Amino acid sequence: MSEIPAKATESEDPSEGARAMAVDGLASVVGGALAADGVHAGDAMWQSSPPGSIYDYIKVASFSIGPDGLVDQWSLRAEHLFGISAAHAVGMDPIEAFIDPRHRERGMRKMAEILDGREWTGVVPFRMPEGAEGECGHEGLAEVYVMPTRTEDGEKAAVCIVVDVRTLRSIETDLAASQAIFGQSPFGFLLIDPDLRVRRVNHRFASVFGGTPDDHRGKGVHDFLQRGEAERVAATMRRVLETGNSITDMHVTGFVPGSDERRHWSVNLYRVHSGSGRPIGIAWLGTDITSRRAAAREAAAARRNLALLNEAGARIGNSLDLETTARQLLDVVVPGFCDLATVDLYQGLLAGDETPPGLADGSAELRRVAFASAVSDEPFEGTGVPVSVGAVHHYPFNSPCADALRTARPQFVPGEDGGLVQSTLAVPMVAHDTVVGLVQFARTKGSEPFGERDRELAVELAARAAVCIDNARLYRREHERALILQRSLLPPGDPEASGLDIACRYLPGNVNTGRPSEVGGDWFDVIELPGHRTALVVGDVMGRGLRAAVAMGELRTAVRTLAQLDLEPAEVLSQLDEIARGLGAPGGVTQATRAARRPREADLSEVYLATCVYAVYDSVTRRITFANAGHLPPVLVEPGEPALMLDVPPGMPLGVGGEPFEEVEVELPEGALLALYTDGLVESRDHPLDEGLQAFVAALSDPAQPLEDVCDHVLNTLDTHHGEDDIALLMARVQGLPNESVGDWTLPREPRSVGRAREYARAQLISWDMEPLVDTTELLVSELVTNALRYGEGEIRLRLLLDRTLVCEVWDSGLVQPRRRRARDTDEGGRGLQLVGLLSAAWGSRRTPRGKTVWFELPLPGGETRLTDPAEALLSLF
Repeated sequence: MSEIPAKATESEDPSEGARAMAVDGLASVVGGALAADGVHAGDAMWQSSPPGSIYDYIKVASFSIGPDGLVDQWSLRAEHLFGISAAHAVGMDPIEAFIDPRHRERGMRKMAEILDGREWTGVVPFRMPEGAEGECGHEGLAEVYVMPTRTEDGEKAAVCIVVDVRTLRSIETDLAASQAIFGQSPFGFLLIDPDLRVRRVNHRFASVFGGTPDDHRGKGVHDFLQRGEAERVAATMRRVLETGNSITDMHVTGFVPGSDERRHWSVNLYRVHSGSGRPIGIAWLGTDITSRRAAAREAAAARRNLALLNEAGARIGNSLDLETTARQLLDVVVPGFCDLATVDLYQGLLAGDETPPGLADGSAELRRVAFASAVSDEPFEGTGVPVSVGAVHHYPFNSPCADALRTARPQFVPGEDGGLVQSTLAVPMVAHDTVVGLVQFARTKGSEPFGERDRELAVELAARAAVCIDNARLYRREHERALILQRSLLPPGDPEASGLDIACRYLPGNVNTGRPSEVGGDWFDVIELPGHRTALVVGDVMGRGLRAAVAMGELRTAVRTLAQLDLEPAEVLSQLDEIARGLGAPGGVTQATRAARRPREADLSEVYLATCVYAVYDSVTRRITFANAGHLPPVLVEPGEPALMLDVPPGMPLGVGGEPFEEVEVELPEGALLALYTDGLVESRDHPLDEGLQAFVAALSDPAQPLEDVCDHVLNTLDTHHGEDDIALLMARVQGLPNESVGDWTLPREPRSVGRAREYARAQLISWDMEPLVDTTELLVSELVTNALRYGEGEIRLRLLLDRTLVCEVWDSGLVQPRRRRARDTDEGGRGLQLVGLLSAAWGSRRTPRGKTVWFELPLPGGETRLTDPAEALLSLF
């Protein structure tokens, strides 16, 4: 109900009798409406109208007029109806504000009569005043009921109840239209309340199910449909009521009273709302499609066989993957031919046996390679114990399936009582007069049973699939052999590196292209270098086949060898270029060099070309040096920044020769992500290189995730399943060596520096809680610093690095590399480097831009490698 202003008081005017009569009449109407729904008026006396009442549809408002003829109370509904707030409306003259100037004189007279204490009811034209939220000057028509009152001071005032007449007329029109549509519809029309009870049906529905429309009020779907169908329909209606999503063309099956014929209806459901938007029920619109369904079934049965055979010829055998071929068969037959289907193949054939293991009794082991269902995802159990996809099983000797395998003839298997399956066709898969497996076609209860025509079609489909599956088996065997060779040439296990978190992926090509005997030449490698440095390598040998794979293996081995020599990245690529040019020559690199001195015709089939990017990362300085031989640019993602491709000069591919390689040094911030990759990741027949590079950069939008997840996200985002080329992806996240894990000192070139070096090393190791390494480290540091003083030049630099191992480096400006030699028993010296070799896990030297660095490495206490006792090492020298 609309608000009555609290300021208005009870009038002593005789017209109060009329007000009482009006209130009593309104109460009787409300009571009658409630009684119609089973609620007595007395029970509803002090109940508020809930959402969905008549006041959600009609526009009712109230306001009061003071003794001065001005508005002194303005309700919230008045604000909504006229678009004027209470602050603006109070104090307005309603005649001047809302009445057209042509009618104001008459309005003034009526206002005088009202303030004189008379009740008045009538229809009044009004217009929106200035300041209203709606359109200024908009005209409307309102029915006004004015009741005289008195103020607290006894002065005469009035309360006005206003109803928008045009809204009432619109409701009347809508009701008439709804009644016409509902009553004259040629389809069954129902209105269902939130309790899923029928509130109203039309005559069309009543003519089908008998009785009058009123006879069906209060019924549920269980009164019209069988239990299973009724529960399905009721669940659908509850879903429509909860979500508001409409249902179109839902097929419902049932019977009508007095007939045993199964009828079919197409039903549309949608949720109905009140004026306030509250759901108040569901509308059901149904039409009988029994005859149409029967005609469609006959036409479909006539066309199905030919269509299935055509589809089978087009879809089965497109892939040389065995499981994919089996699934293609099931994709063709489910649900077009049956509701459930499985494919079982002999386990011996899948294991690569040259001859099928045909046990005469048909009970050999089989593996279920494919399952498809249009009704359930549960394992198929139409012919016994359920078997999951991938499981190995066998059929009992007396079973119909074993008989089908034994006789190579299809068998009909009836369904079990109480089960889902009505009947099953067990059809052997025969390829080249050999049974390779069994396919089962099953139809559920309620479906059309298998006929003779279906039996012949099943045999033809199984025969076509058997040939394709046998071909796929042979190709799979060849592909697995080639893949073993290919993977043997790649680094085993998960690579580790100091100061880097490494993740890598390798996807072999030709998985879906039908060329399993050809392998590619993509490779990657992570090589640990002295001084907690790491070499990252990604390369791609052009071409395909075993020739490319062998070349890839040779180049990878050469890279690892050159990396151990601690050459600069550009020098490594230069040496690789010479090796690649020698791969196509009969005598290797030497013969290739000699042949280059004389003109000859190039045999392009023997030219080996490869692209490669070689990078060396220093975990102490977090600097990385790149050299590129025609490869795609690395991608760098700095924290908080978008991914970008590094500007590394591409250079010429390996094997071309004649051009030097350039180096680029980049400092990497902590947490930066570096990605090296091959062209198979970003280029395919359907996606050009530029598009693939942009997609790759965009896929690195969230590098903060775990590195393995970043790799998976990249592969899932990009088109990595084309199978046209191998894919190698190497990703590294920078985790530089902390400053507290580095000890660095500069020593003057004087004898006292040996003692200082030992003191520095001891203090640093104690601060790192590495007391077990103190004695050995002091001894070896003393040897290396002494050698630097005796044979080196310039200042001496001592550096200790703690990570997965302890590395000690001694730097000087001399260019002469130390060489280990075996001292004779009579020699007083010459055993220093022998001692270093005995006590350390590894040692060596490398050139630097300003001299050389001699280093040794010790395992950390508590690791798998045991520390060598210095006393035993010293005794072993003599």
